[in-house]
Amino acid sequence: MPGLILLKNGRVIDPVNGIDQIQDVLIVDGKISAVVQPGTLPEQVGLVYDLAGKWVVPGLIDMHVHLREPGQEYKETIATGTRAAAAGGFTAVASMPNTKPINDNQTVTVFILAKAAEAGFARVYPVGAISSGSNGEQLAEFGELRQAGAVAVTDDGLPVGNSQLMRRALEYAGNHDLLVISHAEEMTLSHGGAMNDGALATRLGLRGIPHVAEEIMVYRDLALAEFTGRPIHIAHVSTRESLSLLRRAKEKGVAVTAETAPHYFTLTEKAVDGYNTLAKMNPPLRTEADVAAIREALRDGTLDAIATDHAPHGELDKDMEFDLAANGIIGLETAVPLTLRLVRENQLDARRMVELLSVNPARILGVPGGTLSVGAPADITVIDPEKKFVFTEESIQSKSKNSPFLGWELQGKAVLTILAGRITWGQDTFSS
Repeated sequence: MPGLILLKNGRVIDPVNGIDQIQDVLIVDGKISAVVQPGTLPEQVGLVYDLAGKWVVPGLIDMHVHLREPGQEYKETIATGTRAAAAGGFTAVASMPNTKPINDNQTVTVFILAKAAEAGFARVYPVGAISSGSNGEQLAEFGELRQAGAVAVTDDGLPVGNSQLMRRALEYAGNHDLLVISHAEEMTLSHGGAMNDGALATRLGLRGIPHVAEEIMVYRDLALAEFTGRPIHIAHVSTRESLSLLRRAKEKGVAVTAETAPHYFTLTEKAVDGYNTLAKMNPPLRTEADVAAIREALRDGTLDAIATDHAPHGELDKDMEFDLAANGIIGLETAVPLTLRLVRENQLDARRMVELLSVNPARILGVPGGTLSVGAPADITVIDPEKKFVFTEESIQSKSKNSPFLGWELQGKAVLTILAGRITWGQDTFSS
């Protein structure tokens, strides 16, 4: 029968409903119809997938991606970016506003939503700019952005250097039910820097970015959130002291959430050695001690989400002197295996992984998802935790190939991605 899919014998992990056991999931007309013990449902349905040995989880949500369209389609388009999202197991992404033109108005927001609907690979939640043109001088029209479909605001890629403007942004965003996302960087400390400040930067002859460049702005934005009583989300956390500041703020009751990215719990600054521009990003890769602290913060709840900060760049953007090369890496197609490494190393359990990649991003952004509740849209990710593969340029669905993980043998992969009951990735993986 059309519109019916039976996912049988999978390990269903649904933290919201307290489920972690072998179950069958029935999808009817784009919604979850039943989650029951195996063998309970008849198999006379449209598609049947035997998922023994695989995980069935709420659709993954990446709350920090750069889709580049409009304006930089040579790097990525909404279609290629959301196709990469589906291939990585993501059913929804939040798109950052540093497009060309900047998403600081209704027209760009509506354009993004229309392109996402046309592509059909994933839900896209546009994030608008905090300031007009992201120039840090005047607030964008938050009401217009919210009405058009934006879920949050940020000047990501640039900090809001003016503290009064950031205060007003928190107050104004709260009036429009928009989350403020902080790009925490003190530019007078980081300007001209290319990698983490330390002995390796000195040896390579590169200007360093000190960890305090992040921490000073984390402190400021936490103070402003406490002062205004408004929520704030800290993006791409990379340092130990930032985590200490977040812990103290949460203990005081400040309404703060925070994310990190897989590269910050997988790689250290050593990945830059040899002037590897594929490992150049902002904030930069840090030290082993920072990596260990981030892993601990993922376990203990100091960090609420894992987001990829997917930042596609063309080959020429990276193939140049290290100082001049663009910051950022693609991440949508490596997030699952890199996070699963933490599970295999007993740094996280499977439930916590699902919280970080699905439950919490939905909650923080205030969007649907993060659950397999009956009646909810059937946004579902199926993960094979044992599947091994080599990450190669040929396998990448993103338009850009800028990843420091090229050539790595990875374990664990999203093998089936379902959006509102429609398979967006992996249908040929199974016989049905």
